[in-house]
Amino acid sequence: MTLVQLKYAVAVDTYRHFAAAAEHCFVTQPTLSMQISKMEKELDVLLFDRSKHPVEPTEIGKKVIAQARIVLREAGRIDEVIQSDKGVVAGDFRLGIIPTVSTALLPRFLKAVTDAYPEIRLKVEELQTNEIISKLDQDLLDAGIMATPLHDSRLTERPLYTEPFMAFVPDGHRLAGESFVLHSELQLDDILLLKSGHCFRENVINLCRNAFPAKESGESFEFESGNFETMIKLAMQGFGMTLIPYLTALDLPDDLKRFLKPLEHPQPGREISLVYHKARLKTGLIEIISEIIESKVPEKLRRAGETERVSPLPAGPKTA
Repeated sequence: MTLVQLKYAVAVDTYRHFAAAAEHCFVTQPTLSMQISKMEKELDVLLFDRSKHPVEPTEIGKKVIAQARIVLREAGRIDEVIQSDKGVVAGDFRLGIIPTVSTALLPRFLKAVTDAYPEIRLKVEELQTNEIISKLDQDLLDAGIMATPLHDSRLTERPLYTEPFMAFVPDGHRLAGESFVLHSELQLDDILLLKSGHCFRENVINLCRNAFPAKESGESFEFESGNFETMIKLAMQGFGMTLIPYLTALDLPDDLKRFLKPLEHPQPGREISLVYHKARLKTGLIEIISEIIESKVPEKLRRAGETERVSPLPAGPKTA
């Protein structure tokens, strides 16, 4: 049994297709199939049920492949140890990032990483939380940037910053005259939401659930978006208000910032972390990327236990 055979078996498990696995491994399908068959013969077990489409690992195959992933990760540490000892900062780094963070965060740090460390080859994918976790498990990502805590004992979470939520309230809305928004003033059926699958949507729903539960409405319009820009445009057309993260609020044009209002204390927000598998390689690159990200976000978001109200707007008189 060789590391190459283990790599091929893991690839088939990941892609659930022999041809796709062979393409990923840059070999022909007959070569990959022959090596896996040779491995099965040596182990005297069947690793994959080839009668199913897509192909599936057998019960013993799942156990062998899980161990194979560990073996390949540990073997990969040899190169990491050598590169670290030489002081080399280079290599591929596959990063997943959730959509509600990527638009505001990537432009803040991506160029700084590539300029400072041109030998790092970054591959960034915009994915939802469950997709990032799945790809971390399959060794298809080195790390992910997402909202935490995840309560997953297999993963390590390195907090980067905490950003509060801001209310975007256009003229003509019932809360337009307020300096800030009370939790009790939020009404779920009055807030434009991201579509299902976005963790920020769940944050907003949980925040509103104990304030004003959604009531039956005679409104003829119901909409869920995949991005904040669309929700802001619809809010400006009179379809309600919305909530957005602090960094997204910072990037709004000046003519739209006047519609931003902070929420009362305790100000709801979310923790954003760099998340990686506890057995992950490339810890040196993870450390570098984490430090650069932290240096590119406002200091007040990095301070633990922040107590002051965080707002991109000048402080004004506060009225309930």
